[in-house]
Amino acid sequence: MMTEFPASSVSKCRRTCRVRRDLLWVMATGVAAAFACVAVAAEPRAPRDAIVADFTKPLAEPWRWIREHRGAWRVSPAGLQVLVEPGNMWGGDNDARNVLVREIPPAWRESVEIVAELSHRPRKRWEQADLAWYYDDSTMVKLGLEIEYGRTNVVMGREEGDKTETIAIVPYPHEQVRLRLRVVGNEIVGSFRGAHGGEWTEAGRCKLPVAPEGKGAHASLQFYQGEAGSDRWVNVSALLIKKLPAPNR
Repeated sequence: MMTEFPASSVSKCRRTCRVRRDLLWVMATGVAAAFACVAVAAEPRAPRDAIVADFTKPLAEPWRWIREHRGAWRVSPAGLQVLVEPGNMWGGDNDARNVLVREIPPAWRESVEIVAELSHRPRKRWEQADLAWYYDDSTMVKLGLEIEYGRTNVVMGREEGDKTETIAIVPYPHEQVRLRLRVVGNEIVGSFRGAHGGEWTEAGRCKLPVAPEGKGAHASLQFYQGEAGSDRWVNVSALLIKKLPAPNR
């Protein structure tokens, strides 16, 4: 039976839902998150096998910034917004600021997917915003929007011990994108689709890098190779970490 609410409460709830796009988007992906739609905003009650990020609220543990530059990130009703600054994570420089990480539960690491929705329009070569499977600054797999060959692409790359390998460069002329990294066993697959849905397009796949001793797997958001003095902000409206069924042995 559907509960009836006063008209004023319904109107307020609708306004709340419009600005909290990450919660609506999670529902659209088929994750069984429950929502209490009342006169005030409600937190999503994600199932035990999913982690739903709410980037409209102040970030807290277990999220963690690496080389935080507090003046270059902010939360907003639209999501997490991060300025793309100079710095790099590709190769040995490892000096990008505002690298955001969250540890993936150890029991999930052999069968998990991470999905992020972001909006970004890079302007210079190698300027990028990425979703990454991250062990440390030298060891990761990234997937994101990046300028290369004079155009915007979805780029997938693998790095192990600061040794880099480009897995895929796929032209993608839009500002909004959903990025997905899916790990099953020792393989990681990067895919993307438009922010309004449609079929997933596989960008590439590769073996996971060998984790450095003592380093666990993290979901990471990264923003780098920007221009000093620019005002180009990435908006991340949603992020989901979801445990998948265990792989067949």
